[in-house]
Formats: sequence, structure tokens, C-alpha cells
Amino acid sequence: MIEIGRMCVKIAGRDAGKKCVIVDVIDNKTVLIDGQTRRRKCNVNHIEPLDAVLKIKKGASHSDIAKEFSKLKLEARETKPKKTAAKPVKSRKKKEKAELKEAGKEPKKADKKGDKKK
Repeated sequence: MIEIGRMCVKIAGRDAGKKCVIVDVIDNKTVLIDGQTRRRKCNVNHIEPLDAVLKIKKGASHSDIAKEFSKLKLEARETKPKKTAAKPVKSRKKKEKAELKEAGKEPKKADKKGDKKK
């Protein structure tokens, strides 16, 4: 019943109720799925097999699966690539102290743990 190309419905997790297709059988308990769900490993107990079987190869790409879903008038999950943001540059503490000295202010010194004020 569990074979490559078998249409299933996810019955557990965040993608529950969405249709997927088995792309690869990893072992007797886990499979790789893709379709309306996220492409990921899934426990066999978390999917319900349907009667339909798609003609796909083992390890088929997401675009191949999307084409097969469009033939069945189903919509495959599409994601947008994330935009890479520039990382913030941290300034060193020495520069901050130098700027404070220039402004006429002295940085606060931390008290030592053993020192007690009287």
C-alpha cells in the first residue's frame, strides 16, 4: 500500500488534512512526502493512503510533483525564497570608551564582587 507515487492525506501535525504524494520510502516506518504539505520525512502512521497513484520517479523534484498535481487540478505548496538581510555590525567597547572620554565623561567602572562600600 505504501509505494512511490501513492497519493495520501496527512492526518496528523500542522499539515493535517492536506494531500501529498510519497516521493521516497526511507524505511518501513518513514517516507518522504511532498505536495500540498511541506517536503519532509513523515511517519507512515501520520498519513492515510488514497486510491490514486501518480507516475513519478523515486526522489522526484518539487517541480515534477507540482506538474502532476496541476494535472489533477490540485495546487502544490509553493514557497518564496527568503531575502537575506545584512547582519548588524557590532562596535567594539574600546571605541565607545574613547568617545566618552572625548566628550568629557568617564565610563562607569564595575564594582568587584569582594569589595564592599562603607
